[in-house]
Amino acid sequence: MRFAVIADVHGNIYALIAVLNDIAVQGIEEVFCAGDLVGYCPYPNEVIDLIREKAIPTVQGNYDEGVGEDLMVCGCDYQDAAAMEMGAQSLYWTQEVTTPENKEFLRGLPKSLTMQSGGKEVLLVHGSPRENNEYLYEDAPVLTEVMNELAADVLICGHTHIPYHKMVGAKHVINAGSVGKPKHGRPWATYVIVGMQEDEVVCEAREVAYDYEKTAKAIEESGLPDHFAELIRTGKG
Repeated sequence: MRFAVIADVHGNIYALIAVLNDIAVQGIEEVFCAGDLVGYCPYPNEVIDLIREKAIPTVQGNYDEGVGEDLMVCGCDYQDAAAMEMGAQSLYWTQEVTTPENKEFLRGLPKSLTMQSGGKEVLLVHGSPRENNEYLYEDAPVLTEVMNELAADVLICGHTHIPYHKMVGAKHVINAGSVGKPKHGRPWATYVIVGMQEDEVVCEAREVAYDYEKTAKAIEESGLPDHFAELIRTGKG
């Protein structure tokens, strides 16, 4: 069985459309989303509407929770006061423009999804099984702790915006990267295709070119911080 996982769209409708088109070209019919549909880019409603139209099973990211619940913070990890201030601007801007119906949709998203594939149990979350805003970087010491506690065979997450596939003991952890705000140093959207067989888990991380300049210019015209446009252009989101 092969399926695609997307994550961290963050209001970037142009990247999402490009990725869904690429998934279709690859012949993948089943798509899951590891959360964070909104924030930073100016199309939260368009992204949510497309996810709903396509009926893509989605877990709730920390930003989805922050917007859906109208929270004061999004649970993001900012490096300094300036980044924190811009993050607050993004959160409040997104809360203001997201429709009540779409906020209700975000509130209703599950924290996790469990599925069976190729004889293996797969757990899909946004951050980690413990917290939707816990970062599971590939080289983080906490990753071993989380995987040792994991009952499933495969953990799929997002939140870091950097894709990877790693084995911890006999278990697999896969990060889907970011569709809308990648951090791999290139502007292209990323997602993963996962293949499951009885004794094998195969993961292909794909990069998809799209017109990122349209997103960057839309950010600059929206009232969101211009710095977000530069992150889109450089892939240092």
